[in-house]
Amino acid sequence: MVQAQNMILRIALPTPLRRLFDYLPPQPIDPTSLISGIRVRVPFQTRTLVGILVEVVKETSVPLEKLKTALELLDKEPIFSEDIYQLCQWSASYYHYALGEVLAGALPVALRKGKPAEIKKKPVSIEGEREHPPELNPAQQEAITKIGDANEAFRVFLLDGVTGSGKTEVYLHAIADILAKDKQVLVLVPEISLTPQTIARFQARFQVPVIALHSSLSETERLQAWLLARSGEAKVVIGTRSAVFTPFQRLGLIIVDEEHDTSFKQQDRFRYHARDLAVMRASINQIPVVLGSATPSLESLLNVKRERYIYLSLPERAGTAQLPQYHLLDVRHLPMEEGLSSVLLESMRSHLQQGNQVMLFLNRRGFAPVLYCTQCAWIAACKRCDTRMVYHRTPPRLQCHHCDARREIPARCGECGEAALQPVGIGTQRLEDALQKYFPDVPIIRVDRDNTRRKGAMQNLLEQINENNSAILLGTQMLAKGHHFPHVTLVGVVDADSGLFSVDFRAAEQMGQLLLQVAGRAGRAEKPGTVLIQTRHPEHPLLQTLIQHGYSHFAATLLMEREQAVLPPFSHFAVFRAESYAEQHAAHFLSAIKEICTASAGAVTLLGPVPALIAKRKGVYCQHLLVKADRRGTLQHLLKNVLQHIEKLSPGHSVKWVLDVDPVEVV
Repeated sequence: MVQAQNMILRIALPTPLRRLFDYLPPQPIDPTSLISGIRVRVPFQTRTLVGILVEVVKETSVPLEKLKTALELLDKEPIFSEDIYQLCQWSASYYHYALGEVLAGALPVALRKGKPAEIKKKPVSIEGEREHPPELNPAQQEAITKIGDANEAFRVFLLDGVTGSGKTEVYLHAIADILAKDKQVLVLVPEISLTPQTIARFQARFQVPVIALHSSLSETERLQAWLLARSGEAKVVIGTRSAVFTPFQRLGLIIVDEEHDTSFKQQDRFRYHARDLAVMRASINQIPVVLGSATPSLESLLNVKRERYIYLSLPERAGTAQLPQYHLLDVRHLPMEEGLSSVLLESMRSHLQQGNQVMLFLNRRGFAPVLYCTQCAWIAACKRCDTRMVYHRTPPRLQCHHCDARREIPARCGECGEAALQPVGIGTQRLEDALQKYFPDVPIIRVDRDNTRRKGAMQNLLEQINENNSAILLGTQMLAKGHHFPHVTLVGVVDADSGLFSVDFRAAEQMGQLLLQVAGRAGRAEKPGTVLIQTRHPEHPLLQTLIQHGYSHFAATLLMEREQAVLPPFSHFAVFRAESYAEQHAAHFLSAIKEICTASAGAVTLLGPVPALIAKRKGVYCQHLLVKADRRGTLQHLLKNVLQHIEKLSPGHSVKWVLDVDPVEVV
């Protein structure tokens, strides 16, 4: 051991400040222990933090007498592999987020707290009989061949396969090729609920350790899974968006399933897009990445058009299954009972009598979206948000779906005092009550966030669905994502109109994707499927295009409209979001940012500041400033320059703000 001389530790700390911090090494110190990438515990203001050693330098701009001494080196080797560190550096630069925060976010919570990186778990067990692969159709075989021909080089494949076309089988064959080379695979999925069924299928096929990484794991479970991937014992890792930062010994392939899904975009703090980071990680590692979807994002389709991605098509369903038949039901001219038209009810009876399952989609949980006074038109509103309270029947309560505030259901109107309150509109709970009345002898299985909060609840519901032949499945979009229900022959969309007339330019794309994903649950086995879509606007051109010509034509139409309007992906957005308890503070802060942007050189358009669509949320007022540029480089250059000035504005504690690059929500 020696006394440190001319050794300054430059450390990335988990703070919002976009810079590194200099410290003296703990004394005495072995200079060979100062390795970039290890964790270091340091004093910071009145607390201690765990940071990452970025480099050891000989000079600092801080007077030596003012430098604090690091408390402890926590690792003997880098906690980050080189590719993960590069990915974090790129992410911090592209999304303009503090490197220390990005690095901390890439670690399991236990490691952020300074706990040792030690595997204490028994080896991953492999159970069940080996599953044998089914026979492939020509389109599947062609896709697998092209992925294999990537020959361990960076390629981005867009696997565009209709629902039920056997995309997972393509994934499995591609994974088998990688495992045969003694390499590992990362599979990203949008929903936690998809991981158990995916793990079971992958383990049955390969008989190798397959692990999950998602937010429902305990702190210890997540750490152990992370370490098993890093050690190379876990051969396949299946996880949600944060799993993109998982370290591997020998990563050979990345798969992003349902690549279009907005769940891959983080919506708070470090607002990265896991699909885009997966592509960047594949580039860093020089390996192929497969983006799969039945309804690809417009961004990915444009990348195919510009020959950046390789297009793979699965135009038909696998095996003998056929695509479902679609029918639009004009509810303006049909008798309705509790939101269900007579045609839909009669069709449900017919399918259930044949021993099949029916799935109803309603993307609105709770009993009713509004509690309304018939005397004075008062509506129960959230006191902390500019939104209405949702009426829930089980258990009885009013609940805000934005801040989770809850109140008892009042007996009388809060305005006029009359006992004239009525729940208005239909949610999944109300529809469940109605279905129990219409179909008293049929099991009704409701799937939404209210009854899937408990650990294992979603898996239990999926098991119930598979155990029952004749049953009604009722749910929100949770039910639509990637699940295989072989007994469902009828899908009913209760209300298809919410995405047709929205202020969000992405709403039509998301509406089309959701409708086709929901419809794709019908007729996935031998029996044909039918999809009935209830709407008040059957003549709407986008709805007609989607139903009559399919998603590819629908997406081409939207791309043409976006190009004409110079909207993403033909331009590039960033949004400054600010919030404060005093309404004017956030607006004033964004106005100051707007002045800085205006003074900076660059061909950009500035819109705002304007209140968010929900102007008040969780008791704070939200304002947005949109920055639009025709070229990505122009936007990035402006943001880099502007952020240097913004940090000097010093809004204090009265305003919290965040920068969202490539936002999926702009309202």
